[in-house]
Amino acid sequence: MDESGGSGQPRSGTDGATEHPAVPDATTAHPRPDGDSANDDSRPDSTDTTAPNGPTDTMAWEKQSSSTRRSGRTGDAAGPSAAGAPAGERDGSMESAVARRGGEGTDGSGPGGGGPDARPPAGSGGSGPQPPPRRKGPGGGLLMGRPFGVPVYVAPSWFLVAALITWVFGGQLERVLPELGGARYLVSLFFAVAFYASVLVHELAHTVAALRFKLPVRRIQLQFFGGVSEIEKESETPGREFILAFVGPLLSLVLAGLFYLALLTVEPGTVPGVLLAGLMISNLIVAAFNLLPGLPLDGGRMLRAVVWKITGKPMSGTIAAAWVGRALAISVLIGLPLLTQSGALGAEAEDIGGMDTVMDALLAAILAAIIWTGAGNSLRMARLREHLPELRARSLTRRAVPVETDTPLSEALRRANDAGARALVVVDAHGEPLSLVREAAIVGVPEHRRPWVAVSGLAQELTDGMRISAELAGEELLDVLRATPATEYLVVEESGEIYGVLSAADVERAFVKAMARPS
Repeated sequence: MDESGGSGQPRSGTDGATEHPAVPDATTAHPRPDGDSANDDSRPDSTDTTAPNGPTDTMAWEKQSSSTRRSGRTGDAAGPSAAGAPAGERDGSMESAVARRGGEGTDGSGPGGGGPDARPPAGSGGSGPQPPPRRKGPGGGLLMGRPFGVPVYVAPSWFLVAALITWVFGGQLERVLPELGGARYLVSLFFAVAFYASVLVHELAHTVAALRFKLPVRRIQLQFFGGVSEIEKESETPGREFILAFVGPLLSLVLAGLFYLALLTVEPGTVPGVLLAGLMISNLIVAAFNLLPGLPLDGGRMLRAVVWKITGKPMSGTIAAAWVGRALAISVLIGLPLLTQSGALGAEAEDIGGMDTVMDALLAAILAAIIWTGAGNSLRMARLREHLPELRARSLTRRAVPVETDTPLSEALRRANDAGARALVVVDAHGEPLSLVREAAIVGVPEHRRPWVAVSGLAQELTDGMRISAELAGEELLDVLRATPATEYLVVEESGEIYGVLSAADVERAFVKAMARPS
């Protein structure tokens, strides 16, 4: 299963755990039966970005309005004007805004608002600049290798399912090959490993196709119910989407054919014969199940591509395939136990005991839950992607005031208040930006200490990743912010002129609004 929507779908992967709270992830991650789970996220209200003004929040510290021109001179505000701020944010002072933040806590639930990068507020004098924490790798279990440069992990849940397969298959071997004795469990363990090697081939097919289409793949993970290929972007065309989904089941069918050909060369009723027959059947089941036409399965992604091609709208394809997936989940929940009870799956009805009935019902419930959840995740992620282009750095940027390194905090706040700004940029004598004053640090400085605290002691030194273009929008903006986790970013025009400061918490709030809005 490839994850950009579930079984056989490229997934726009969520980045792995980072020490800094992650910027909202626009990647798709959905559970699917040949793999486990995945996840999703959101976008902001649309704002007019045609005007040169437009940050969502303006930083003001006293109840007054002001119109100040943008300038690179120390003390003049840079960036969008307060007129672009939403209602409720245009009035009030920066100090009142800081006070509100202090009342809410400084953990900053937004991306970059908490964690190690949201360091404890500075007290008297504050703390010096500190570099942002280094991001961790994607993780996800035991690293087995990096085929094609993509890390392959075995999740802890795999060991549980390997033990379960060993026990169940060992019981079947006792009836077919009783002479094996206790060695049957070693044969069963080999079957479990070989089966998951087949699942890995299925996932590598998705991965190779994604890399061929220049779609980044975050990782492959082998889990309880199979495998997941976490593809971080969605296909640009329905044709590529179809191919990306189809190659997984196709490889499973090819493997089943190869095991069948190998089966013809060995004696039936032997250990090799039983193993090859089991692997042939299991790969046929994986292929057939993933070809069912509902998200998050590969077949659902293929159906989405077909509807997308016909309508010209990827959202229409997602809606159709997701609802088929939900119908499929209900069918599995009800139909699988009924088929088992009727003997349609091979066992005689009179040989089916009470425990078998319970296990069948449990398996059906788990599979149905995975399919239903994956279909819902696909719908949510499609809605997010539909709204992501409205997430613009220019419209979310806070108006900023440049101040020199030795400027007292109280004076810097006064200038910001006069300019109707909500951010401070520390510059050198030539007006070149050096660092950003962290809002969380300002909160920790008592008012009576502010005349003696220099802004440089409360600032985060600017790195290359903390300078972003005012033209960034949508998923490209999120990718840039995730690459360098921080609480604030300096937003600049193409000319290099300071436009303002983007708070990661503002991005978080705008991102969350997207999930609450209908398509």
